[in-house]
Amino acid sequence: MNKMNKLPEKTIERLSEYRRTLLNCLEKGKTHIYSHELANLHSITAVQVRRDIMLIGYSTTLKKGYDVKALIDVISNIIDTEKGLNAAVIGIGNLGRAITSYMNGKRTKLKIAATFDTDPEKVNRIISGVKCYPMSELNKLVKDLNISIGILTVPPENAAVVAETLIMAGIKGILNYTSTPLNITPTVFLEEYDMITSMEKVAYYVKQRND
Repeated sequence: MNKMNKLPEKTIERLSEYRRTLLNCLEKGKTHIYSHELANLHSITAVQVRRDIMLIGYSTTLKKGYDVKALIDVISNIIDTEKGLNAAVIGIGNLGRAITSYMNGKRTKLKIAATFDTDPEKVNRIISGVKCYPMSELNKLVKDLNISIGILTVPPENAAVVAETLIMAGIKGILNYTSTPLNITPTVFLEEYDMITSMEKVAYYVKQRND
């Protein structure tokens, strides 16, 4: 079992966020950063930052803080795979297009290799920089393109069936952007993101502040 398997999910999320911040710092010429600086940028405590970084086996004795480039490399070794991973977006409507466009070129080790849809007006076209294929080719292309992650942006009523299709094709992880909760085999990692719930959560806290 590698380090990534042993880390809590919330730690993995924060490591991804730290890396984005550190990459921005590096672009601006910042070579070192203190834990309290990184904490302030993420609205958490310096203790939490230090705990997360200790969990991945990185430490520093430098009085000027963490070496930004070195910390990026350590986090990348934890999160990324050596050869990289391919993902596919299922459902190339407005949300599917937005996700495909956003992800393109963002990470060298994580690529949207294909998109799929049932709309004949969309298939066999390049949409958001990636070719869209008919669902009938999903099983073959998951194997041919070595796709291991499926991103669901289909209508909610189709989510369960499409998820099962992905699992049968050999997908190892699913990111579910639909409002339908999925109940799938524990051998496939599932991450669910419901934008309505997130919006209502924000609305609740805005209401609390207004009251």
